[in-house]
Amino acid sequence: MEPQKPSKRLRQVPCCENENPNPKSLPSVPGFNQNHLDLIISSFLSLPDLPSLPSSLSIESSFDRVFEKMFEASSDGSVQDRITVRSLELASILQDSTKKWFRKYATLFNTNSWPLYDDLTVKVFSMLDTKSLMQASASCTLFKKCAMDPLCYSHIDLTTRDVNETVVQRMISHAGKELRSLKVGRIACPYDRSRASLLSGSCFAPLYNNQGFKRDLLRSLHIYNSRWMKEKSLSGALIACPNLTDLKIVGLNFGQVNKVLDCLPRGCQNLFIEKEDNGYGESRFLYFPSFWRKWPNITSLSLIGFKIHDRDAYRLIMGLHKLKYMDVSRTYEIDGGFLRDVGYDCKDTLLETLILRDCSSLEKVSFKRAERKKTRSHICGSF
Repeated sequence: MEPQKPSKRLRQVPCCENENPNPKSLPSVPGFNQNHLDLIISSFLSLPDLPSLPSSLSIESSFDRVFEKMFEASSDGSVQDRITVRSLELASILQDSTKKWFRKYATLFNTNSWPLYDDLTVKVFSMLDTKSLMQASASCTLFKKCAMDPLCYSHIDLTTRDVNETVVQRMISHAGKELRSLKVGRIACPYDRSRASLLSGSCFAPLYNNQGFKRDLLRSLHIYNSRWMKEKSLSGALIACPNLTDLKIVGLNFGQVNKVLDCLPRGCQNLFIEKEDNGYGESRFLYFPSFWRKWPNITSLSLIGFKIHDRDAYRLIMGLHKLKYMDVSRTYEIDGGFLRDVGYDCKDTLLETLILRDCSSLEKVSFKRAERKKTRSHICGSF
């Protein structure tokens, strides 16, 4: 019976992170100082590697030969592992140092060639969207310094994917008293619930905790598809912004509607609330005339998915004297009969646009009649 051959264990490339906790530290060698090391690195970086040189003289070929000789000189696996780990460490150090130097060089170059003063650069950066601002701040130290100015965060748009509550809180804190508008959540297809934002509402903590935030300056707040947002956090954010003039909430749970409207500032001009598809009902605030008495300055009103009848739509148009835009889409009770009354009774109204999409009870006869009798209003409907 033949003796069994010893099993060969497959070797893996060692992980340099676990071998040496401080890869930038060098072993102590007698008579070897920092000047010697600087000279070696300088000579190494000065080596030519031109296309005119034979392939056998290239730096890559030299590395290959040196590694081959060092591995052949020792059959000890632990020694070969140390060589591999040390090589990876040195490569990582070289890469990090190169990137660090390049950032310093870019900062120096931009400082000397950038034509704008810092204050003007800040104004330019304040016009960028949030994503572009982050990209600019990562390019060099000069731009990062300018991008950290609170004025650059006056209008925050965090409706992109992979934005968590920590990012939102940090952005609000950066803006401080300069914050004027805030957009959070995920803009997605209305029927795609898998893309809903996971923000729970603690992202608004800097607003109602008054962490350097001037409460009366935030004018616009848009929240998209934040299904897990807590009612208390949302209400706290609205109460903290008494001069809010523009509120947009997409995907709001019906149980939160009354609480949101309870906290809505009186000076609101643009109100957009779209309820979740599975939340269908009516709000006590839609019993008139409480609505237009509470918010008389509304010029744009969108109530998507609410239980609104023809008489309710008519009263809204009659009661909101500054109303120019109205959208009551996805309202199954409206049949369009109110359009006739609007044509007769609201000749002096400022209403310019009326949207009636996905209103299954809307009658073509009423719609066509309103189209013929309308003056300066634009009516859009789907049957």
